[in-house]
This record gives sequence, C-alpha cells and structure tokens, in this order.
Amino acid sequence: MAEHQVDAVVIGAGPGGYHAAIRLGQLGKSVICVDRDEVGGVCLNWGCIPTKALLHVGEVIRHIDHAEAIGLKVPKATVDRAGVEKFKNDVVASNVGGVKTLFKANNVQFMYGEASFVSPNEIALKGKDGSSERIRAAHIVIATGSAPIDIKAWPRDGKRIINSDDAVGIKQIPKTMLVIGGGVIGLEFATVYTRMGAQVLVVEALPQILTGSDLEISKTLGRILKKQGVEIMLDTKVAALETTAKGVKATIAGAGTGGKDETREFEMALVAVGRRPVTDALNLAAAGLAVDEKGFLAVDARMRTKVAHIYAIGDVTGQPLLAHRAMKQGVIAAEVIGGDTSAAFDPIAIPNCVYTDPEVATVGLSEEEAKAKGYEVRIGKFPLAASGRARTMNESDGLIKLVGDAKTDLLLGMHIVAPQAESLIGEGVIALEMGATLEDIGLSIHPHPTLTEGIMDAAEAAHGKAIHIVNPKPKAPVGAAK
Repeated sequence: MAEHQVDAVVIGAGPGGYHAAIRLGQLGKSVICVDRDEVGGVCLNWGCIPTKALLHVGEVIRHIDHAEAIGLKVPKATVDRAGVEKFKNDVVASNVGGVKTLFKANNVQFMYGEASFVSPNEIALKGKDGSSERIRAAHIVIATGSAPIDIKAWPRDGKRIINSDDAVGIKQIPKTMLVIGGGVIGLEFATVYTRMGAQVLVVEALPQILTGSDLEISKTLGRILKKQGVEIMLDTKVAALETTAKGVKATIAGAGTGGKDETREFEMALVAVGRRPVTDALNLAAAGLAVDEKGFLAVDARMRTKVAHIYAIGDVTGQPLLAHRAMKQGVIAAEVIGGDTSAAFDPIAIPNCVYTDPEVATVGLSEEEAKAKGYEVRIGKFPLAASGRARTMNESDGLIKLVGDAKTDLLLGMHIVAPQAESLIGEGVIALEMGATLEDIGLSIHPHPTLTEGIMDAAEAAHGKAIHIVNPKPKAPVGAAK
C-alpha cells in the first residue's frame, strides 16, 4: 500500500476543491487533491459548464427562429444531436484540461479515488482499479460537493426518468418532457429542451418558480417563459410517476389542474427537486466529525470544522449551493492554512444567476425579504422595453429592479431579468459590498447605449428622476387627505 505525506489534502476537485488546491500550491504547500470522478467536479463536467454550453445552443436557435424580425431570412434551425453533444463535450474537455494544467503549474498532485477518513490526519484512497493508498496531512479540506436528490418512488433509469446529470447528455430530444421542480435547474433544462423542440411542462409544488427570489422577478420570468412555449403549473404536485413502454405517465394535481387529478403522458421526466450534500462515504466519525440533520458540516468564518485542522467548503457547508461561493471559500481555507490570520469568509452578498433565456440575476434582499426584515423599502424599476440598446437587440422583454432602504437610501438588493443579466449583476455586487446608495448609482455615468444604463435608470426611478420612463407618482402617506 502506497503512503503519502503532505501539508494538505483536498477531498474533491470541483470549483471549491481546485481553488483550494491551487492556492495552497501558490502558497508553497505540498498538496494532493483527490476525486472519485474527474477534475472539475459536477460544475465543469455535469453542471455549470455543460448546461451553459447547451443553453447557448438554445439561445442561437431562438435568434435564428426570430431572425426575420430584424430583416434576415434564415432557414429554420435543425438540431444535430450528435453535433450539439460534441460541442458540449469539447467545452467540458477544454475546461477540465485547463484545470489540470493549472494543477501542474502550481505543483498540485491529483489522484483518482474514493476518499474516507482513517483518523483526523489520515485518509484512505480506494482507486477505480481496486488499489488502495494512504495519505497523511497536517490539514484536510473537505470539498465533496452535492448530488441530485433522487425520489425513491420514481427510480431513475437515465432514459425515461432522469436527473440533471443525465439531462446534459442529450442522448435523445423528446417530443414531450415533464420537469418536476421550478427551481434553477428545472428552468434551465426546460429552456434547453424547449429550444431543441420539446414540449415542456414544469410542475412546481410551491406558489412561485425560483422560490425565494423576488416575486415580481419570478412572475416576469414566468410570463416570458410561457410566451416562449414553456407550460408552467404552480401550486401543483406530481402525485405519481410511472414508466411506460413509450415514456412516463404522471398523475398531477393542484392549482394547475383545478384541484383535480390529471393524468398526462410524456416521453421523459426530469426530476429537479434539489440537491443533497455528498458526505456519506467519508467516514466522518473517524475524524471526529458529524453532519447536521440536513447532512451539512458546520464551519466558522475561517472554514474550520470543530476539528481545527479539518476544513469544509462549498455545498457540504450549506446554502446557497453555488460554485462561486465554493470558489471563494476554497481560497479562504487555503489562506488560513497558509497562515493568513486575516482571511475570513464574510461577504455582504452572494449573487445568484439563472441561465434561462433571458437570464435572471439577483443579489441582496428581495422586496419581500426587505419588508420582512423591517425595512421601509424604496423601489426603482426600469423595464427593458424602454431601453434603446435592448430594442437594437430585439430583446425588449425584461426588468431591472432595485430595492433600497427609504430611510438611508442604501441599496439592499438588485434583481434583473434580461439578456446578459449574469454580467450586469456585477454592478450590484460591488455596490452592496461598498455600501452604495441608490443616489450613488443614479449619479454614476453609465455608457450609452447599453443594457447597464438601465441600472442607472432604475436608480433614478427610485427618486422619481428617470428620463427614459414615466416616473411613478409618489405614494401619499397613509391617512393623508385625498
């Protein structure tokens, strides 16, 4: 049995893990990063990167379908399933290869295998070929990520009942598809498969899609998706799901069916009801650790577990399950290990992006959250229909919404439904981190014509000073004479 002694071992090579490993290498630490699958983890191989490649394909299809509106006569797009699969796989391979190159450049040793604790300072690594190795380290970083939640009553077969890992495979493009769950994953795949020709029904058990997001933003996206042909049922549940010779048969009931049981058949059903932390194979007890009732590991701001030399980052530490959160936590853990006494994870806000078409991007408090926290809110909104740049793109369906504190004028949240929303939201992140006011944003000169100037207009609208829209009339104080 081979044995290794290093300064640090990182369990998991996803976004958090590879960030931690690379920074440790930059800091001169000897480090081994291990993973039972591939470098890049879920994000690069089955999640963030391949889904965005597929969503780009869908976006191009939509542009082709609407090309005549801007004076172009283009034949209707036909999907070459194998060609799309190759494009997606090439994108994945390029990203994975890039991380491997960075590992080599920063003296990070990568090893394949299933890791489990033997003691607080030692892990056993079981290789794919059955071989076993031991790694001793002064510091250990747990970065094992998350996996799709599977429903036992609906056994996944990868063909008719699938999860998000299967959905990126594009093994077939169904004529009809049921998506169970109206969250980020469900809506992104609903967008992908609708663009490729499937008739998609999204069933969400709660009263809104993107639960927890700003309600007005959620409704705006829902309206746009319905215009694009995605059927959405809210306050509705899938009571039963069974496979048939041709696909699946679903029993659906709730507000979407008028409260009556409705049976519908689909070629494929995607179960997208959430993700769970992956810690089951780690033998945490041997390290003196245990997860909470939801399966997460508790950490402090320096990413330390209750065992001081063992760190945890990313999805295993709880919500929000976002790659960029894991990345930042990985860097923090590495810097703490490297001796930086000031390193700590304490963001004012973490952005979230949904890569539908158009995209949704949010940061900070929603209007509902701000009110629940006791703020007297000041809202500034700018519809994309009033944006000159959006019109030049033939993309005038969307909304930019700012939530501010009426007493201090501080920005509390920014919420966007628009093309390139994932890039636009960066302004909101910086503004929140720096304590900007709505007035600060409105006074800042934004380039014209751009989508980003809509943020400036929304900030000006909050004060009744927007130029490109009719400003809403100020609300009369409660009890004032009419």
